[in-house]
Amino acid sequence: MAQEQGEPGADVRVRRKQRRNPTPKAGRNLPAATAVGLGMLFFVLGGLLFLPLGFVLIVTAFAVFGVWEVFRALETSGTRLPIIPVTTGTVAMPASAYFGGLESLLFAMMLSSVAALIWRSLEGAAGSARSIFAGVFTLAWIPFMISFAVLPLHTPVGETPVGLWPDGVVPPGAWQIATLLLLVVANDTFGYLVGASLGKHPMAPKISPKKSWEGFAGSIAGATVVGVLAAIFLLDKPWWFGVVLAVGMVAAATAGDLSESMVKRELGIKDMSSILPGHGGVMDRLDSIVFACPVAFILCSLLAGA
Repeated sequence: MAQEQGEPGADVRVRRKQRRNPTPKAGRNLPAATAVGLGMLFFVLGGLLFLPLGFVLIVTAFAVFGVWEVFRALETSGTRLPIIPVTTGTVAMPASAYFGGLESLLFAMMLSSVAALIWRSLEGAAGSARSIFAGVFTLAWIPFMISFAVLPLHTPVGETPVGLWPDGVVPPGAWQIATLLLLVVANDTFGYLVGASLGKHPMAPKISPKKSWEGFAGSIAGATVVGVLAAIFLLDKPWWFGVVLAVGMVAAATAGDLSESMVKRELGIKDMSSILPGHGGVMDRLDSIVFACPVAFILCSLLAGA
């Protein structure tokens, strides 16, 4: 006989192995990823809706961890990031956006870039051009773009709270950020579910083979439902506002995901780190958000009178 009686066949052994290993074909440990994702969302939304300065500190912490991961990844390719001025700028930008608004954020970005240029130039000429470019790129990619999530909380009259929201009233800007986060989560969740089960046509096989057009369609559909509900019940806007915001968020989040995948492929790494169980590194979660933040800010500013 080709197989002894009682000996499990190859297909049976594979099924047993799959039951022991919770990681599905999309490459994640789903229970761990779900628990960590929900925990982060609860933590971030709690700070946003109850303690605005706490939300700014959370954003800053995520940005610092993201910069640290990029610093380590670049070192493997022989590029030395001017880490001190870059980290200083990373800490300064969210605070500048919160207390000073868009002009202060732009000034902090410019000052941080000049500081990185001067700092690296003083260390010597060898590899300086590559290091300076990496420093400015990292500043623009992570702290500058993610600081747009803080801008809606700034009050032009200089009364930006440092404690709880005045009178316990959550302002429209906070609900705008909450909608952004919910749309990014919807994009990731529905894209993953549809892509893992139905995905057959890769969007960019050379960059991210597991991202499919079917998953992208699932992201659009799921985010549209969430966007319409959020526009009506959270933002007090017409339903079509949620559709526009959802499409913009999915496009931006997908571009961010593919951009980080391209960077990782160029550096020859799978994940930026393993700090978040089931997700990889902080940047593996921020990749969608950093692109979505400025797009959400621009769309909400353009459609403010809707």
